Amino acid sequence: MNQLDNAAYLTDFVAKMKAEALPDVVIDTFTYYYTKVVCGETGMLSDKEISAVAPDEVRDAPDLNEYAAAGEKASVQAVQIVLNGGLGTSMGLIGPKSLLKVKENRSFLDIIVAQAVQRKTRLCLMNSFSTEQDTRTALQLTDPRPMPMMFLQHKFPKILQKGLAPAWWPDEPALEWNPPGHGDVYPALYASGLLDQLLDNDIRYALICNSDNLGARMDPTLLGYFAENQFPFMMEVASRTPADKKGGHLARHHNGRLILREAAQCPDDEIDAFQNIELYRFFNTNNIWVNLQNVKKLIDQHGAIHLPMILNPKTLDPRDGASPAVLQVETAMGAAISLFEGATAVKVSGDRFFPVKKCNDLLALRSDCFIFSETGALIQNPDRTLPRLKIDLAPQYYGKIDLFDQRFPQGAPSLINCESLTIKGDVRFESDVTIKGNVVLKNTSTSQAVVQKGAMIDADIIW
Repeated sequence: MNQLDNAAYLTDFVAKMKAEALPDVVIDTFTYYYTKVVCGETGMLSDKEISAVAPDEVRDAPDLNEYAAAGEKASVQAVQIVLNGGLGTSMGLIGPKSLLKVKENRSFLDIIVAQAVQRKTRLCLMNSFSTEQDTRTALQLTDPRPMPMMFLQHKFPKILQKGLAPAWWPDEPALEWNPPGHGDVYPALYASGLLDQLLDNDIRYALICNSDNLGARMDPTLLGYFAENQFPFMMEVASRTPADKKGGHLARHHNGRLILREAAQCPDDEIDAFQNIELYRFFNTNNIWVNLQNVKKLIDQHGAIHLPMILNPKTLDPRDGASPAVLQVETAMGAAISLFEGATAVKVSGDRFFPVKKCNDLLALRSDCFIFSETGALIQNPDRTLPRLKIDLAPQYYGKIDLFDQRFPQGAPSLINCESLTIKGDVRFESDVTIKGNVVLKNTSTSQAVVQKGAMIDADIIW
């Protein structure tokens, strides 16, 4: 089948999207990417097209305290947009990830809303079709004042790898669609009418962040730096460590603009360079600041925001490896850094970035390594002086939230003086356990091992 035959399927894709009442900006955006797929583009970004960003090109957030007053002044023109479309299926959740209880019986959503109310920050949630109703129900129960604004993420049709036709799965039609990635935040904000509504109310500055990163909150210093310099776009980055080498990194395109390269965009023969943390030093925390006037201008000029394409090969039913092979078109919101002349990046410390992607991260958050401040913000415990905590839990016993909770029924152990914790095998913790230093707990038996109440562990244990 030639390119013209493939392109003929575009009519089918458009009809399918119109049948779902998707707005024109989404259909036009998908059409843009599908045309690239038909032409054989893969979204790859080679080392030949980019160069590394030097440390002196990125300002350190702790050096920006002079902008705090400007940030307080600009706060009346700011909004925090939280990406709330994830289900957390990798952690065994069956509902919105933001409703997971993470600290003192409070969920991500509880904490995010409380922080916004405390700081009088405007709050807006981008839900997906999977999280919309549950999120609204949860908010109705707590009834915060003011109630967060909300809008919906869109969806893209999956593309059959063979022939590039629309994927059809009559037994479960929902599987014919994929989330378009968090890059959809821009067209979704626009199509919902919320972008115009915010601008009409003189809201110019937006912090966009993930619901599972409670370190991301409206910060007057960063807001002031962003507003005073009238940057169109600012990305919060952090120094890559060996643990981050497989994630995306910041670079500079040969056209002079900053650019974000994700792992899925790296050619196979350049993986070693991609993972070189001494070369590509900064990763995207997914805390993004945007000037909404610039976003509006870009969409008005081009009809859409065309981010670099990420093409993910999958099976149509992710639970069935024998189902048809498909391509999922996705985009990353941080990739918009390449679209704005004058975009910048700022290096932040760990207190801005502690996402929960798996149960290992949740254990750290539930422990005494994190506490609530007087203002209600969840922060790293200042009494902890050790480097980044490393936790490695046996996935078959701790990888899903129900299994994890069964093994910490009385809560997390004290980890404030722990450098690393590795658990191999099935181990259950009773209350008031303290772990210090570098500890490996290994259960080689077929029965569950138990760490007794009040135990203090500062050496390896094998059962």
